[in-house]
Amino acid sequence: MRVDAHQHFWIYNDRDYGWMADDAAAIRRDFLPQDFVAASAASGIMRSVAVQARQTLAETEWLLSLAESSPIIGGVVGWVDLRSGSVEGDLERLAANERLKGVRHVVHDEPDDDFILGNAFRRGIGLLGRFSLTYDILIFSRQLEPTARFVRLFPEQLFVVDHIGKPAIRDGEFERWRKALAPVAAAPNVFCKLSGMVTEAASHRWTADTFRPYIDTVIELFGPERVMFGSDWPVCTLESDYAHVCRIVGDAIAALSASEQEAILGGTAERFYRL
Repeated sequence: MRVDAHQHFWIYNDRDYGWMADDAAAIRRDFLPQDFVAASAASGIMRSVAVQARQTLAETEWLLSLAESSPIIGGVVGWVDLRSGSVEGDLERLAANERLKGVRHVVHDEPDDDFILGNAFRRGIGLLGRFSLTYDILIFSRQLEPTARFVRLFPEQLFVVDHIGKPAIRDGEFERWRKALAPVAAAPNVFCKLSGMVTEAASHRWTADTFRPYIDTVIELFGPERVMFGSDWPVCTLESDYAHVCRIVGDAIAALSASEQEAILGGTAERFYRL
């Protein structure tokens, strides 16, 4: 089964989606399941993981409601305030819906690069295993060092690094990113998404070959059994169409064995998110 392990939905308004700057004007509109089905059909995607784009409980509830009526949505990565005194009750209520597979916080927008090492946040992370929930790590590459310390604190918790840790591909960042990613990948409970790369190359004259060293590095460090494809649709459409994003990854892994390709293109996500 081919799985897109990272895509988004929203009904656009300028209050909730202030992160869409002027250069993101093309995605300042509604994106709903029927739009994703149309975009992904030619690429053979059978299931997707819908990931939060707003940090509200209402967002998580809305995504779960979409999943109930949209067969292509295999699971939801929502948001809860992991630092809140009510986090345990919120997790219990939301996780009663089996479509909730994990949670995410937009850590890269936090002013403190050590945010994830905070006591209250770590307490919330420590509750996720009780509800069989994964955690998506959304950071910039400069935050990989505290992330390596963070994941070692929770050896039983399943984590996945979104967007390969967001190296500044447009600026040619590579060696520093690779060196910082290695200790994160050394933790066997941490996975990685081949997603978000075209956006990190924005404003650069990239080709498919631009991403090969990054893709090869992720597979080398994590192994195919801990790597999964994600489109980051519709954000990816700022730089490329859906089919091209799929081809970038598909072509880059074409020399791998059939079982390794199957893992990256669906099997890893199925296992990680229990789809």
